[in-house]
Amino acid sequence: MRTLILFLAATALLSACNRPPVNRAGEAPPQTEASVDLNRYQGLWYEIARFPNSFEEGCEGVTAAYALREDGKVDVTNTCRQGTVDGPEEIAQGIARVVDGSSNSKLKVKFAPAWVPFASGDYWILYLDPAYETVLVGSPDGRYLWILARTPQISALKLEEMRTAASQRGYDTAALRMTEQPPA
Repeated sequence: MRTLILFLAATALLSACNRPPVNRAGEAPPQTEASVDLNRYQGLWYEIARFPNSFEEGCEGVTAAYALREDGKVDVTNTCRQGTVDGPEEIAQGIARVVDGSSNSKLKVKFAPAWVPFASGDYWILYLDPAYETVLVGSPDGRYLWILARTPQISALKLEEMRTAASQRGYDTAALRMTEQPPA
């Protein structure tokens, strides 16, 4: 048991030291959507662009699927293809819970086993188009940002709209990396 505790402590320390850079200006938390309908939000989303991060290193063809549960939580299934859109598939399963008082625009997502404390991350819905076709998701500390869409590709105009929304919330869009997706 002592070995397990030491291992978990070392892992937490190394994770804290290996954090991605902050790509957001300003000290105030970014603006999120006023309200999100999780019934409309659930389903499959394609990753269009992201801030580079260690857990998606080498990933292309990335998707995220969300399924609302009866208890109000959300099942999360992230899929990545290593190297290319045809590469080996890796799947990560998680659970998200809505942050109280956020009108569903702020969630805490956990991919670690339930017994691992403090292992959840912020998932803030920063901008969501009215048709629920594209969304800007990020962490308030500026370390993570994603542009997701219901289709594998979006128009240049829609991409610029999402970049503008990110910039308006203080995120450095120069740090965004486009994600390769299969043709639509």
